[in-house]
Amino acid sequence: MVRTGRPKAELILSDEERAALEGWVRRRSTPQAWALRCRIILACAEGASNKDVAARLGSTPHAVGRWRARFVEHRIAGLGDMPRSGGPRSVTDEQVAALIARTLESAPKDAMHWSTRSMAKQTGLSQSTVSRVWRAFGLQPHRSETFKLSTDPYFVDKVHDVVGLYLDPPERALVFCVNEKSQIQALDRCSRYCR
Repeated sequence: MVRTGRPKAELILSDEERAALEGWVRRRSTPQAWALRCRIILACAEGASNKDVAARLGSTPHAVGRWRARFVEHRIAGLGDMPRSGGPRSVTDEQVAALIARTLESAPKDAMHWSTRSMAKQTGLSQSTVSRVWRAFGLQPHRSETFKLSTDPYFVDKVHDVVGLYLDPPERALVFCVNEKSQIQALDRCSRYCR
């Protein structure tokens, strides 16, 4: 019988490799793509041609040849997905640094804090890029974690009066404390509108 086409790489399995491949084929939790690659290698080890293996397993001769060659070269590790280069980065480290600096060191003119849309408009980056960078660095500009002191010249005297009411309230008087409502940053709004 005359052979046609390119010669196929000879594939011989060790006992450990055969046991591992058969185990993955039998296991129900094995991803289907991985199980198919294991079946291809097991069928190739029986001496079948790429065309016969492809017909039996519902694949293509080209795919069978690729997995056979990768297994011969890298053994079981060759059955995994190889790293892919992907597209080049579209955002430079300098742009990320500028975005972080602007987020931390400035505030927009018409709002209390940056939103992803307003920052994207200012920096020329996409909204999703701004969101990704903020998540990566743990930035949440909509959350205020600062305490603002009053610029009122009588602030200390007023604090003494209020604390005095708490510590020594007048007889037969009720002292109420009215604080910020939950989920509302009253101090931020005050600093915006009380100038």
